[in-house]
Amino acid sequence: MFQSMSDAVFGTSTPATTDSKEFDDAKAEEVDSDLTFDVSAEEVSLIRADIASAYPEDYTFLSNDYISSVASKPYSKDPTKRRPIEYTTSKLKDLMKWREENAVHLQEMYKLIPGETTNDSATDDVENAELATKAQALATSLNYASMYWHGLDKKGRPVLWIRTNRMPWYPDVEAQVNALILLADAGIKLMPEGITDFVVVSDSNSPPPPNPQFMMNLLSALVKGYPDRLYELISCPVGSIIQFVMKLLLPLMPSRLASKIILIGEEETKEKLSSYLLNGEDDIPTFLNGTADHDLYYPKDGAFPDKTLTFDYKGMIERLEVSIKEYKPVN
Repeated sequence: MFQSMSDAVFGTSTPATTDSKEFDDAKAEEVDSDLTFDVSAEEVSLIRADIASAYPEDYTFLSNDYISSVASKPYSKDPTKRRPIEYTTSKLKDLMKWREENAVHLQEMYKLIPGETTNDSATDDVENAELATKAQALATSLNYASMYWHGLDKKGRPVLWIRTNRMPWYPDVEAQVNALILLADAGIKLMPEGITDFVVVSDSNSPPPPNPQFMMNLLSALVKGYPDRLYELISCPVGSIIQFVMKLLLPLMPSRLASKIILIGEEETKEKLSSYLLNGEDDIPTFLNGTADHDLYYPKDGAFPDKTLTFDYKGMIERLEVSIKEYKPVN
């Protein structure tokens, strides 16, 4: 029965049969401790200077708060001590290398989507036709309006919403992952001082069968490109497909990441989300039996049906900026 359900959901291969060795380093470096250590401003400056020298065009992506957060963790070889500065710098350089290969070019790719730049002939001037084609695929993935930032939690963290019922049954995996990375970067760049992580809320009741390669690429991005960025992923209300998928995926993940994935049923959804979202029950969306209508901003058929990018990407950024500017801590 397990195999028949696995085949029905994933086809003939499952994430469990996919090479998961890329997560071994992350698992080996885990420390089962919430202990943190002080990091001086001078130490943060030293780390930043080293990274800026190696990655001058992208080093500002890492805020001082994030660098300090990474540096403050216990050292895996001796959890009673803080990570050495050299170790933290090396790990952050690994992250920047991943960004160089997977993330940095996506903002330029976004600008190649017709209508998304002040130079409307930008796509026509592109020498690399493949990049222009990928820009079109990126627009298609964004246009599903299945992933977007909207609002904050009570601590001021941005909330990324995932509406799995809008996901395509046969996705362009590369384009779908590119869209997620583009969105993640946009939200992180807007984080106010003191905030280094975000919350994900996934409407997981009626998704199409998950694509195994997309799921593995998603895990890889979280582990390699966004370590310690995810505060929690709340999946609700959880249907049988997601329950089955997570039974396969959780053993592959570093335990610290796995512990941040919360699966809840329909009867718990209102209470859980009310405790998280900035305005409590008033922020629960209609698709989760609340009153906040996200479709006013992210309709299924797009906010701009006459454009290549029907998804309101710029409006999403502007609304998140306003939410962050107006945020007042909740006691």
